Amino acid sequence: MKRLLIDAGNTNIKLALVSDESWSRVHSFPTGCALDLGQFGDVDEAWVSNVAGEEVANCIVRACLDRGIPSRFIESRVTQCGVQNGYEKPELLGCDRWASMIAAWHLTKASCLVVNCGTATTIDALSGDGRFMGGLILPGIALMQRSLHSATALPELGEGKHENFPRNTRDAIYSGAIEATSGAIARQHARLDMKSRILLCGGAAFLLLPHLALQAEIVDNLVLKGLELIARDADRE
Repeated sequence: MKRLLIDAGNTNIKLALVSDESWSRVHSFPTGCALDLGQFGDVDEAWVSNVAGEEVANCIVRACLDRGIPSRFIESRVTQCGVQNGYEKPELLGCDRWASMIAAWHLTKASCLVVNCGTATTIDALSGDGRFMGGLILPGIALMQRSLHSATALPELGEGKHENFPRNTRDAIYSGAIEATSGAIARQHARLDMKSRILLCGGAAFLLLPHLALQAEIVDNLVLKGLELIARDADRE
């Protein structure tokens, strides 16, 4: 069985082909670009996590149909792959967060924080028995910086660097975004369990890691890994 895994996020789409337990290299391109599946050869089915809206979903469906590939879009459930969904309305939990937590649970089988550092930063808590306890959503590092520029008279000063006591506006904005995000992670970690692992994923994970006063690790492509687990679980249904 050859499966195409598609993680459609707000900024980028990631694709990977999985055959048995063998993975192709992960391809990534901007969400606004046309979806080209020609590079993947024969595919039996596509599994999709989409948080980029209906237009992107329609693009993915059309691209799959053009190749004769059935596409299956995941949705968050009450329970799946050993993870229980503690959201007040489980179906409203972002499917990317759900897939990430499924992957994290199968990696750790213990309490952990799952931090996805993308357009938005999500900080989700899993208990030691695989229950999603709840999580935070805050603007991502880049979005925090852009929001200040768009909502104030601050000039567009370009990329800053992190300083403990910034002495220019560019560094102050960048450092503020890093510190706000790091602080939110630290507070949620303390509330969960100070011994819990922290898993970072997403494009800004490498920016955050050096500034966390906690032990954390970067785990690439948690959404894609969760999609694979969900697809395998469907085989057994």
